Amino acid sequence: MDAATGATVGGMRWKRLIPAAMVVYIISFMDRTNISYAFAGIGEEFAVSKADQGFAAGIFFIGYTLFQIPGGLLATHWSPKKAVGIMILLWGCAAIWCGLARSFDELVVARFVLGVAEGGVWPATLVLINNWFPMSERARAYSFWMTNLAIASIITQPLSGFIVDLTNWRTMLLIEGALPFLIATPVWSLMVADRPRDAAWCSAAERDFIETSLAADAVGEPEASSFRRIFAEPAVWLLVAVSFFIQVGFYGLNMWLPSLLKALTEADFGAVGLIAALPYCTAIVFMWANGWWVDRNRRYQRHVLLSLVLAAVSLVASVMIGQSFVILSVFFICIAVGGALSYEGPFWAAASRAVPVAAAGAAAGLINAVGNLGGFLGPRLGGILLDMSGGQFVTTAIALAASFLVAGLLMLMVRLRRDKMAMA
Repeated sequence: MDAATGATVGGMRWKRLIPAAMVVYIISFMDRTNISYAFAGIGEEFAVSKADQGFAAGIFFIGYTLFQIPGGLLATHWSPKKAVGIMILLWGCAAIWCGLARSFDELVVARFVLGVAEGGVWPATLVLINNWFPMSERARAYSFWMTNLAIASIITQPLSGFIVDLTNWRTMLLIEGALPFLIATPVWSLMVADRPRDAAWCSAAERDFIETSLAADAVGEPEASSFRRIFAEPAVWLLVAVSFFIQVGFYGLNMWLPSLLKALTEADFGAVGLIAALPYCTAIVFMWANGWWVDRNRRYQRHVLLSLVLAAVSLVASVMIGQSFVILSVFFICIAVGGALSYEGPFWAAASRAVPVAAAGAAAGLINAVGNLGGFLGPRLGGILLDMSGGQFVTTAIALAASFLVAGLLMLMVRLRRDKMAMA
């Protein structure tokens, strides 16, 4: 069974599961990152520094870490559909609480709870994808799904900017906090099934292709793996380190991107939001291309490195050029964001091959959990460096670029299970 065969048996798995998973994570990512447009209002209303604003953004990832492994295990041993459905409702409540916070301390607590509520969505969705897509399609499936990160930013940047310009930061958080109830819950409930055998809309030919291909992928794999064994896998900890340094760079860039573009263009937040959507349009193209390319040569580690080197070099170039050539600087920001996101498909395809199939859900939870602690450090580090430099972005960009490069070099050290088998 290969990718060509899969294309001839029907594609409902591509038409229903991937779009539904994208919609859910787009709204999740929106509620996670829209605080970047609230920074100015939070700083003024609560009289806090940029470092504190970065802390409020980053505390999300401390909470996010707590439910990653439980979320992966819950999806593996119970139901990814039900697990994510419950989490959607919980994060919606927490997102609305952020908009109602009466003090900076309460906002920090609400952001922490939001992180806990969203924590299991990523590993649970990875489990769902692993249930539906064989290895020959998985990098593309991951890449298509993970374009939600770019699409979410394309929507979030202008929407949040215009709402803040027209109203205030609280109204923006409340409006976007209602979307899990209005959109994510009905879409997920109607479109998703845990496995091909649970879906009446999946044809017999497509179901047989998926189940036969997954069985072939599992040949030679152990039937089960203990939770303790995951912690003993060196590849898992290397992937954790790679993910950590990537998230430092990405969320440091993502959370401070509106401030960077505002300083660069001197425009209002509505215009900044439109400009900030451009890098994520670039990212969609990069993510699709990288997923398509790596599914053909299976050189996952090299494709991750290439993406991150591109992000690092372009980010530094953008701030070095600065206001001297604004259009060229924005162009390099687009390339930097494209590189910072296009690693996703190859990375998670590699992660799914680094551990036994039976342990993939919990391993993904561990990698995403500890790795996303970088999402706490990145915005905080960016705020500290901006305070120290008087609002200049050069030092911040160099630090974030260095984090991307470290991640890319570490990725070259990862050995996948079939690589190890071949060496043996």
